[in-house]
Amino acid sequence: MRLTNLVRKFVVGAALALLPAASFAGVFISVGFAPPVLPVYTQPICPGDGYLWNPGYWAYGDEGYYWVPGVWVRPPQVGLLWTPGYWGWGGGAYLFHAGYWGPHVGFYGGVNYGFGYGGVGFGGGRWVGNSFAYNTAVVNVNRTVIHNTYIDNTVINHTTINNRTSFNGGTGGLQARPSAQEASFARENHIAPTAEQQSHVQMAHADRSNFASVNGGRPQNAAYSRPGVRAANQQQRIGQGVQSGQLTAHETGNLENREASINHQAAADRAANGGHLTAQEHQQINQRQNNVSKSIYNDKHNANTQEHPHAEAHEGHR
Repeated sequence: MRLTNLVRKFVVGAALALLPAASFAGVFISVGFAPPVLPVYTQPICPGDGYLWNPGYWAYGDEGYYWVPGVWVRPPQVGLLWTPGYWGWGGGAYLFHAGYWGPHVGFYGGVNYGFGYGGVGFGGGRWVGNSFAYNTAVVNVNRTVIHNTYIDNTVINHTTINNRTSFNGGTGGLQARPSAQEASFARENHIAPTAEQQSHVQMAHADRSNFASVNGGRPQNAAYSRPGVRAANQQQRIGQGVQSGQLTAHETGNLENREASINHQAAADRAANGGHLTAQEHQQINQRQNNVSKSIYNDKHNANTQEHPHAEAHEGHR
């Protein structure tokens, strides 16, 4: 096994050496087998003016592929657009090319993430001066609240990718290649995912129900309206555990007390900082939520489980 891993690292390293510098900076991990297909889900309504859609995708952790829910996020600067990451076959492995912020949407493997990301470019909206205008033909926006909108149905009519394949190249993968324009966009200055986006990924990884090995490729929570709505998801999982008999009264009380403590901490921190959380406070709360998430899973699968011992493994099918 060790020899196989060394060989794979050598092959992947050789493949990375052939990539342009802009691409090399965004390749972080390689896997020997392809990710699952993209799940079908409904985009939550945009929470407010200035938020941009960050489509969901399959990431990879120590226990396999896990779903990072789609989410509305704020860009780091006015005028920037999000290019989603994608998995691409190369050097005998699937390489993940991380997403980035930039003045244009570059190549993302031809993957049809939906909601304006149809495989090429982005049709979900555009910057008009310092304001972002939303194309309500493909994104979910409440026009009574957000007034910078327009309708362009040609985005739907011109979508060229019509399947849910989540990777480029290799057996069964998409065969899209960067256009000359997309190649030029790759050479522009890019900005890495924001701290808010990175925290969102960490939260997804900590939630066992996001792993394909648990949900069978159909995550229960495929998208959120904004980062940081994890508490509601935790409560939903606790409630499901009570209903199925997987959580005892003692376990439920302990989990609820820990959730209440986290909510109290977040409220106190916001009150002390004008309604906002600092990066360090975000990290602390995220770590506590990670610990609770693991406890929920462990409590629902221990010897105290009363009924349906594998119920959480099927939460993604509900």
